[in-house]
Amino acid sequence: MTHVSRRHLVQGAGVVGLGLLAGCGLPFAVPLPATKVHRIAYLTPGSLTPETEVLASAFRQGLADLNYAEGQNLLIEQRYAGGIDQLAEPVADLVRLQPEVIVVASAQAARAVLAATTTIPIVSAGAGDLVALGLAASYPRPGGTVTGLSTPELSGKRLQLLQEVVPTLARVAVLFDTPYLEFSREHYEAAARTLGLQLQWVGTDVREGWEAAFDAVLRDHPDGLVLASGPAIGSHQPRLAELALQNRLPSMWGQSDAVGRGGLMAYAPNRASMYRRAAYYVDRILKGAKPADLPVEQPREFDFIINAKTAHALGLTIPPHVLLQATEVIQ
Repeated sequence: MTHVSRRHLVQGAGVVGLGLLAGCGLPFAVPLPATKVHRIAYLTPGSLTPETEVLASAFRQGLADLNYAEGQNLLIEQRYAGGIDQLAEPVADLVRLQPEVIVVASAQAARAVLAATTTIPIVSAGAGDLVALGLAASYPRPGGTVTGLSTPELSGKRLQLLQEVVPTLARVAVLFDTPYLEFSREHYEAAARTLGLQLQWVGTDVREGWEAAFDAVLRDHPDGLVLASGPAIGSHQPRLAELALQNRLPSMWGQSDAVGRGGLMAYAPNRASMYRRAAYYVDRILKGAKPADLPVEQPREFDFIINAKTAHALGLTIPPHVLLQATEVIQ
C-alpha cells in the first residue's frame, strides 16, 4: 500500500490546476482593468468666499452621488477668477489642461471659454438664460458645446413681493453690476409698468466703491431697493445690506444668502441644488453624450427668504399671505 503525504497531494493539485489554466489559455495572474481618471474643470468668475465654497461642495456632492471620487476616478481643476474682468488667465490655463468638461457659473465665463475652445463641452451651473444670451439654440436641443442649467427671469416676482411688503412702494432703485451679462433691464421695466412702479437704475463696477453707488441710489429718494444677482454684489453682501438698513431701504435680493447678512428678502433659485444638478450633466458627457443633444433645464427649487429682524427694524409688518410663501423666515 502506497502512502502519499497531504503535502504531496496539495502540490499535485496545484500542478493539475495550473495545467488546467494553461490548457484553457488563461494567464496565471489576470490583472484588474485600470480605472479611468476623468479630468474636469470648475470655473467661478468671482472670488473664493464661504458662499462659493458651499456651491463647490454641492457640485462635488452631486458627483459623489454618481459614484465619482476625487483621487480615484476623478480629478477636478478648480479656478476662481477673482472678477469678471480677470477670466482670461484661468480660462487659458484650463484649456491648456484639456479637461473633458468645464463647469461654469456665469455667462461671461461661458463666453470666455467659448472664445478659447470650440471643442471642450461646457456645463452651466446657472449662467443666466442660456437661450436668451445666445449660448444655446433652444432648450430641447442646445446645438453647440454649452448645456446645463438655465436661470429663469424672476424680476417680476421680486418686484411684486417687495410691493406687497411695502404698501407705499412707488419708486424702486435697482442696483446691478455693470459688466454682468445676465442682467437685463427689459424684464424689470415690463414688470414695473404692470405693477405701476417707477424704476431708478444704478449700475456700478466694484472698483468704483459701493458708497458712491449708494450715494447715487439715495439721490432720487427711492422707497425700496432691488439688488440684482452678480459676482460683485454677491461678494460685498454684508456692506450692501448694512448700507440698505442704515438708509432705511427695504431690500429685495437676487441671492438667497444675502438675507442672512441683513437683507430684507430674497427670491432666487436654490443655487446649491443647481450645482448638484450640474453634476448630472458632467456624468452624461463623461459617458459619451454630446452637449448639443442634452436639453437645457430650469431650476427645480426656489428660495423665498425673509429676515423678520430686518423687517422689524424698518417698521414693516410682513403680510400673512407673504409669510406663507416663504421657504425660510430668519428671526
